[in-house]
Amino acid sequence: MRQIFLLIMLFFVGQWLVKALRRHDAHTAQRTGAGGARGASGAASNGNGNGAARPAEPPQLAEPMIRCVECGVHAPKSDSVVVAGQPFCSAAHAQRHGARPTGRDAR
Repeated sequence: MRQIFLLIMLFFVGQWLVKALRRHDAHTAQRTGAGGARGASGAASNGNGNGAARPAEPPQLAEPMIRCVECGVHAPKSDSVVVAGQPFCSAAHAQRHGARPTGRDAR
């Protein structure tokens, strides 16, 4: 019985140590990452010799995706075609959707 209890205690102590090491590594990486970025943008010159600091570039976000009304494929918003408020992945799909009969003609 003591051996099982000892194994259980070792397991929990091991888990605690792993979590503590991960937290320490994340904290260290966050400190060095923030300090490195601040030092690079704050002291970097812009090439004109006066030592003026460059403004930091904002992080690039992923481009929004749209879902084509005709085929359901997701495409980047910049490559999409919007017709009558409905997004399409290509002009061909917009034309095909527009040529589809509606109302009484659809029967």
